[in-house]
Amino acid sequence: MLMNILKINNRLKFITKLFTLFLGTFLLLSCSQSESSKTYTRIDTAIQLATDYMVRATDAQGLFLYTINMNQEVHVKPSYNMLRHAGAIYAMCTAYENNPNIELRNAILRAGSFLQDSTIYALPEEPNIMAVWSDSKIVGGKNPVSAKLGGTGLGLIALTRIERIQPGFTPVPTLEGLGDFIVYSQKPDGSYYSKYIPSEGGRMDNWTSLYYPGEAALGLMMLYEIDKNDKWIKSAAKTLEYLAKSREGYTSVPADHWALMATEKLMELPQEKLPISKDILLSHTLQICKSIFTTQILDSSRAKFYGGFNSDGRVTPTSTRLEGLIAARSFIPYDHYISDRLDKAITLGITFLLNSQIKDGFYSGGFPRAVKLKKDNNLKVKNFNKKATEIRIDYVQHALSAMIKYKNSNWN
Repeated sequence: MLMNILKINNRLKFITKLFTLFLGTFLLLSCSQSESSKTYTRIDTAIQLATDYMVRATDAQGLFLYTINMNQEVHVKPSYNMLRHAGAIYAMCTAYENNPNIELRNAILRAGSFLQDSTIYALPEEPNIMAVWSDSKIVGGKNPVSAKLGGTGLGLIALTRIERIQPGFTPVPTLEGLGDFIVYSQKPDGSYYSKYIPSEGGRMDNWTSLYYPGEAALGLMMLYEIDKNDKWIKSAAKTLEYLAKSREGYTSVPADHWALMATEKLMELPQEKLPISKDILLSHTLQICKSIFTTQILDSSRAKFYGGFNSDGRVTPTSTRLEGLIAARSFIPYDHYISDRLDKAITLGITFLLNSQIKDGFYSGGFPRAVKLKKDNNLKVKNFNKKATEIRIDYVQHALSAMIKYKNSNWN
């Protein structure tokens, strides 16, 4: 009799625990779905505000108001960056496809015309190879005239995206010339010369950038969509294979969002078109995603930082990581073990981003460098706080791109 009572009690305890677990899971999912729903209803307003900011920031010549500081007591050193100029065009093009309007279109074409007319020309010894050049007359400083792999990659991304809005805006031979510069800059193992400086002998590999290879690969894949030349696929795949092999075995790897965006394009192709296994691409993607997860702020006591991906409250690291994670989400199977974690990371990150945006006033639509000033008065903190109130065009660009990718994703 006693044994039967104990068995019944144990079963009741088990059922109670099971019910509690079920209820907790149900509430967690409900909260997650509720948060996702709230986020989605805010996204259109945030996208429009950011788009309006970028239109206002485009002058009659097609140049962007590159950097401003909301604290007018902080002096902003004049500078410009053609790589970020091209990235801004790309974001504006995605915004136009999201919600077409004539003011936005005109701003895109002005910025695109400046890119074409002022920065794109051939290599001295290779008249058919084109590049996006950085000249001190435009970007400031005293560096020699150079062509950067990333600038040309993003220039190609921007101009191929404009083709969707105004076909024929850039002659195909020019686009292919930019693609040829990327191929010309690639080494046999898939890595790259990051710069080309005529006054210093041409291709240079004494400095490398984390993001240039992914930007180059994405530019090539977008060029492939226009001319269907398989050599762009071959070069892009070689890039991703090199990155995957160079990071193999590491637990922590760079948050390479451009590589994830390029991978998204490659994964859309049938395997017979790819000179690389999709398993390698997926493995590399998972490696980057899991490394990004470890940096997300999930401490509820840090309310302003919660959901972001940087411990000091900087906004753009969250924007870029979201661009990469949302790209990955497009091809990671729904029943994959990482899917739930990926969905949660994206939803929380987007919420952080929405909370970071300036909602009204002269700077409405912009995104500051950081969401919260630090309270210490040492020199390092003072310098951080001076820049925390800064709005740079790429801060807005990356946030806008992330929000539109989120809105247009088919999983949220």
